[in-house]
Amino acid sequence: MRPFNRTTRRARLDAPGVAERAPGLEQPASASEAAATRDLVAAAVPVALAVGAYGLSYGVLAVAAGLSPAVATLSSIIVLAGGSQFAFVGVLALGGNPFAGAVSGLLLNVRYVAFGLAIARALPGGSLGRRAMDSYLIVDESVALALGKAGPMPRDPAARQQWSGEVVRRFRVVGWSVVSAWILTTAAGAYGGRLIADPQVLGLDAAFPAGFLALLAPWLRTPRGRTAAAIGVALALGLTPFAPPGVPIIAASLGGVIALWVPVRAEHGEATT
Repeated sequence: MRPFNRTTRRARLDAPGVAERAPGLEQPASASEAAATRDLVAAAVPVALAVGAYGLSYGVLAVAAGLSPAVATLSSIIVLAGGSQFAFVGVLALGGNPFAGAVSGLLLNVRYVAFGLAIARALPGGSLGRRAMDSYLIVDESVALALGKAGPMPRDPAARQQWSGEVVRRFRVVGWSVVSAWILTTAAGAYGGRLIADPQVLGLDAAFPAGFLALLAPWLRTPRGRTAAAIGVALALGLTPFAPPGVPIIAASLGGVIALWVPVRAEHGEATT
């Protein structure tokens, strides 16, 4: 029998197919993927729960404002924009014209143009169906969490490809989590609203704003994010004394657009303007 020495061991490891089966060689990659999956789930679940509480509240309030449970649920499937849906229901609850409520909702949804432009840098082209499905997932939470976690887009092509893959994966997982939670809880609130107490008493109306503030936290670590926040706060506070309700909040969203044109110090690879 030939003795097993270091030369023999090296020859066996160099043989085709042996290196791939060597124990421990694939563990770092698997461990890294598992850790990334855990982080993604840990980020998506709390957001989906917050959106679910908000959707439950919307379902109850929509039926109380005069919508049927079926129409309330259908609005969450088709419109899929909590702010505009609440604006529409609020106008109906006050006895206003449905057309005025629809206009209020459209004004609130203008922000999705900016969200679409922001996430489009990372999304792959693909078929028309794939692009349509990705566009359906463009909501506040999916875009904010995907881009906020990944940070600014790097300049290096290889790093940019990796960045895009991370953004797309996070965007789709969080997007489907949020969409599913919003639609299902809207239906639960609409059809079972009589069994639920006043959403404001339960604090459900505060769940979504609190969750959205948590999503914005990563952006405040960057100079451009702090600039956008400061401009938005200034616009909202300046318009509150004399502008109609809701207008200051809409105007505050312009802070992000204005911040794109304000020169800031480069940070983590972010280019200055």
